[in-house]
Formats: sequence, C-alpha cells, structure tokens
Amino acid sequence: MSTYTHSITVFCGSHLGNHPAYEQAGKDLGIGLVHNNFRLVFGGGNVGIMGTVSNTVLDLNGAVKGIIPKFLQKKEGQHSRVKDLVITEDMHQRKEILYNEADAFLCLPGGIGTFDEFFEILTWKQLHLHTKPIIIINIQNWAEAVCNQLKTIVDEGFADPSMLELFEVIDDIPTTLNRLTELFAK
Repeated sequence: MSTYTHSITVFCGSHLGNHPAYEQAGKDLGIGLVHNNFRLVFGGGNVGIMGTVSNTVLDLNGAVKGIIPKFLQKKEGQHSRVKDLVITEDMHQRKEILYNEADAFLCLPGGIGTFDEFFEILTWKQLHLHTKPIIIINIQNWAEAVCNQLKTIVDEGFADPSMLELFEVIDDIPTTLNRLTELFAK
C-alpha cells in the first residue's frame, strides 16, 4: 500500500454516463491522485465512474479507502480489490465516514446521489461544520444546471452571495489537481 499526504473523498456516478469524457476523467483523476500521493476515499462500489477511479488508483498501487452500506454491496458491486473497505449499516454511516476521512471533496459527473453528497457537504460548510475544499469537476458542463440553480438561489434572496464562494467549479482534471496542490501548500 502506498503512502499518502492527503485524503480526497470523491463523489461520482455509479454509471458511466453518455460521454466517453466522463470515464476518461475518472481514469485521469485516478492517475493524478496516485501521482500526487493522495489517498482516494470513495463509496466502495465497483461500477460506473466510481469503479473507474478506484480501479485506476488500485492498478497504480495507490492508497484507497472504500465505504459501502450493506444494502448496496450487491447493487454497486462491492469492490473486492479494496483492502481498506468499511461496510456500514446505512447511508448515514457511510456519509459520516466519507466526510470524516476527507481533506477535500471532489465531485465528478454523477446523478442524484452525487448531488445529494455535494449539497450535504456544502450545507455543512455553510453552517461552519467544516472548512474543507469542495470542487465540482464540470466535465462536459454536466453540472451547469445545478451551478445555475445555486446562483438563482442567491439571486432570489434565499442565500447570501458568500454561499457561492464555499465551492469551486473547475472544468478539467489537471487544473483540479493543481488547485488541490495549491490549497494543501497553504
């Protein structure tokens, strides 16, 4: 098992999506995590972009921690190659470990589960429960509608404009990895 300097919790799809760029972003992120000595913390499944990222990190002998609830073991294909795998009773325990293990959060393309996790950590940051970086990696503009909705929330007076400063949106993997390196150097 490799050594690591920081742990990065990655939220992403249990499907590959419709664009090859999504899967490629998962591979590129996995390579970048290993090359930067970052540990991957993820949902523990072996499917979709989640499987792509974790398999890439494992193939390169990187550090990986997976967290999967019992009821998703069959549905998401519990990752048999992950040696540091925690099996939880429910989603709430899974999320708690994902959050506690993180030095930063990355959101790759995904569905409502990805956005559920993003909104929860964003809310926690707004409530000053953590100060960890949150980055949406906006491959193929997959998150554009949600980012626009967040701006609408501010424009309509339901959140202070400072809410938009609690996360970053970056369009590619290399820029994201460079940003993490900058943030951790501070």
